[in-house]
Amino acid sequence: MIMYSLMMLTAAVVSYAATWGARALGNSLRLYRPIRSRDMHSELISKLGGLGIFSGFLVALVLSSNSFFVKDIFAHNDAPWGILAGAVVIVAVGVADDILDIRWWIKLLGQSAAALIVAVWGVRMAVIPFIPEPIVIESEIVRIVLTAGLIVTTMNAVNFIDGLDGLAAGVAAIGGVAFFLTAYWVHRNNPQTDNSDLATLLMAILVGSCIGFLPHNWFPAKIFMGDSGAMLIGLLMASAGIVATGQISSGLYDRANGIPTIIPILLPFAVLSMPLLDFGLAVIRRTARGQSPWSADRGHLHHKLVDLGHSHRASVVMLYVWTCILAFGGVAFAVYPWQLVLTVDLAAAFVMAVVTAWPYFTKKSSGPPTEA
Repeated sequence: MIMYSLMMLTAAVVSYAATWGARALGNSLRLYRPIRSRDMHSELISKLGGLGIFSGFLVALVLSSNSFFVKDIFAHNDAPWGILAGAVVIVAVGVADDILDIRWWIKLLGQSAAALIVAVWGVRMAVIPFIPEPIVIESEIVRIVLTAGLIVTTMNAVNFIDGLDGLAAGVAAIGGVAFFLTAYWVHRNNPQTDNSDLATLLMAILVGSCIGFLPHNWFPAKIFMGDSGAMLIGLLMASAGIVATGQISSGLYDRANGIPTIIPILLPFAVLSMPLLDFGLAVIRRTARGQSPWSADRGHLHHKLVDLGHSHRASVVMLYVWTCILAFGGVAFAVYPWQLVLTVDLAAAFVMAVVTAWPYFTKKSSGPPTEA
């Protein structure tokens, strides 16, 4: 835990400092995008914050490769460098979009290229989680295609929720902590000699990078992470999930104090449940209108909360709480009896549903204004 914590701290410090530099660069060069009708801000703000998040990830990853304990992850393993190469590509594509507003299909090609780099050089989905037995994917081509598809989907899911100050970074940090603690606990309690793990390291670095970025992005934001930051977070989340899922066939999760096989299935979806829900609703909504799934609109969950009457900060905090319920509530199934966890999760969800919808009920109960 000490080395993972040090890598998390390193990523946070570097990300915080590098985001200052990105703010100065964006402001000095006036690299702003015009304010759109769906935007929640009214001032021109740079979107180069992804460079700060990437800097934290890059420095911490390179430092990890030469650090006690975690350097074992890099021994005879090209996966971390494949993930880094994919990250470089997606950050470059994101920065280009944040500055030039490139066409959606060009961005999709860039996302596909980054995802394929990770799938070919980094990690691959070798197992499809299934109960009672996981399905092993024999074909390398199928492994690559499934991996790339999952990474592209996750990148867009995270990108879609990046609409309020501090939202995407905070959701990623909360989900990343849940993912990190579970992956660390699994490897800490397994009988293998080497307890280091790539998924745990990726989540430690990602959480640190997001925490370092958040002070600059909290309402009122001084800088946005842009597509470069959101897609980078999605790529790292998906890569870590693929690593965890690939460990099912090894029996690692079963040996770690009896953790059931379903946990590697549940974990990535629980952590990313809010972004994936928003992404799915957006695709359905836009397709039903005859639009491209990548066309922008003002119908995301965070937009609905603000339109409902919640303040900017309150909307972000509520989505944080929803993420905590879904992420930690999902992870809890690995530790506590499912009946207890399900009861607590449903109770927490009910309370939050009432809090979320409260402005609607208060407006409805007050009725239309009376004339003097």
